[in-house]
Parts: sequence; structure tokens; C-alpha cells
Amino acid sequence: MSKPLMPQATAVWLVENTGLSFLQIGDFCDLHELEIQAIADEEVAVGMQGIDPVINGQLTREEIARCESDPSTRLKIAQSDIPQPVARPQGPRYTPLSRRQEKPDAIAWILRHHPELSDAQLGRLIGTTKPTINAVRDRTHRNMPNLRPRSPVELGLCSHDDLAQAIEKGLKAGRQPQLVEALPEEVPNLPTMPDPFKDA
Repeated sequence: MSKPLMPQATAVWLVENTGLSFLQIGDFCDLHELEIQAIADEEVAVGMQGIDPVINGQLTREEIARCESDPSTRLKIAQSDIPQPVARPQGPRYTPLSRRQEKPDAIAWILRHHPELSDAQLGRLIGTTKPTINAVRDRTHRNMPNLRPRSPVELGLCSHDDLAQAIEKGLKAGRQPQLVEALPEEVPNLPTMPDPFKDA
């Protein structure tokens, strides 16, 4: 059975405004009977504003009257027609067509910066296939000359929390991060500056 929102404030209102027993109120609010008695004796929740469960749609007047007339009955929470939030499914998420072209960029970034991730983790994180991962790793991907390694978080392919959890799992599995050598074309050509103190 689902419980009311803000159970202690609901219990305060029920104690002050109904003739229900402590056991009935405690059962409905998921609080101990002694805690309800302490609320009635003003030992706890002193000054707390009670919340009317009838106005909130959690109880009906008829239900309260039914339970007041028979102390052995239990209050039943009213069924709400408000839709309950649905948890996000754990399967692969949909990637818009415009973003699918950016997956190889994210794969290249992860292969360079987080080699501790397994191919299976990488596939789940970005929503890609093993052949695509291998093609980027082996530099045989059809769009290899145009790839720009970019973070999947920046591209919107996964959240920062998802990436952090995947990295943590990879490290727990015993895969250590490796230092990956930069490709020659990725090293910027920095101009050499003459040393002003060389002749001094």
C-alpha cells in the first residue's frame, strides 16, 4: 500500500481533526502507534502545521467516517488519477539521426582518454556496435580522415554521471588507464623561441 505524502504532518491533522485511534493513524501514516501518541501529547511535532489528506486527495470523508465507527478497520489511501512518474528504461537510448554521425568522434575520444573501458561498456554507454569501435581503433573507419575526438558528454550522447560510473566499473574490473601516445598529426607545431639568456 502506498503511503501519504508528509506522513507526520498528515498524522498531526488526523489527531487534531478526527476520532481515529492511534493505531489507525499510525498504520495509515506508516508511523509507530507511540509516535502518534507523542504527537497527541504534544511531545513531538510541536507547532507543526497539519496537512489535510482530504484536500490532498489521499483520503475521503467517507473513509474517515467508516474507520471512526469501527476501530478495527484500517484506512485505505484513495487512488489518484494523476499519472505516476515512470522510471527511465535501462536499455539503449534513442539517438537522433543528426547525432549518429558523431558517435565515431566520441568513440575516438574514449579510446584515447579512457582505455580502461571495455568494448561492451563503450557500446552500452554511447549506443554503438563492436564493429564500429574496432573500425575506429584500427583506423579503418570510412570517415577516419574527418574524425575529431570529442567527449560524448559534450556531444550529448551520455551524461557525465553515466561516463563516471562506466570509468569506475572499468577500474574496479582491474583495467588500468594507459598512456596513449598522441598521433603525429595531433601534435601542434609550436614555434621555437630563442633563449634570451643563452648568450649571457
